[in-house]
Amino acid sequence: MTLQPERVSAPTQTLNMLSLAKSALRPSLARAFAAPATSKSLHTLPDLPYAYNALEPYISEAIMKLHHSKHHQTYVNGLNAAEQAYATSPSVREKIALQSALKFNGGGHINHSLFWKNLSPVNADGGKLPEGGPLKKALERDFGSVEAFKKKFNAATAAIQGSGWGWLGYDGFSKTLEIVTTANQDPLLSHTPIIGVDIWEHAFYLQYQNVKVDYLDAIWNVVNFKEAEQRLVEAAK
Repeated sequence: MTLQPERVSAPTQTLNMLSLAKSALRPSLARAFAAPATSKSLHTLPDLPYAYNALEPYISEAIMKLHHSKHHQTYVNGLNAAEQAYATSPSVREKIALQSALKFNGGGHINHSLFWKNLSPVNADGGKLPEGGPLKKALERDFGSVEAFKKKFNAATAAIQGSGWGWLGYDGFSKTLEIVTTANQDPLLSHTPIIGVDIWEHAFYLQYQNVKVDYLDAIWNVVNFKEAEQRLVEAAK
């Protein structure tokens, strides 16, 4: 299992990753990294498909509001600034210096955009795995049972050191579902993401403190299995 660095906050890590880039850019471009997104930005914060309190009691309103409006917005702002700086950088050296910022903020935007759709209130599709559907059949084929899958997924995700994501991914070569983890905000590139769970502390600490396993046990009650099944069907075509 790949070891991961100790957790740092998203804004702090973004600034660290951009330090080399800032030194290579003109002051006006460097200041753009700290500026909020504007109406001309390529990327915007997506609306949630439910209210901030809709996932309670499993994920609190306070967590959802902070996670979506502050943390995800930080990645959107950072990605727009990095892309703007990349487009106007006059040298290959300066473009290379921006790669980590593009990866971190771009991954954060991609991962969270998927994560919000990955969830649903209990009174809608949350926690409901369609009986006899392709997702349940694939989970039983590849993990023995749905419960065995959840147990293995939770163990792998809880074992992430520092911050990262736990994934159920579809391997297009083997045509199977596999559990994968990624560090920090790295997006899942080796597989098609079917279900992704954010294990950064900002996703759970206000409610579950340092007890990751309780958060991981609870989140299955609001996982949108219908959305995940649609992704699997599309990936398997």
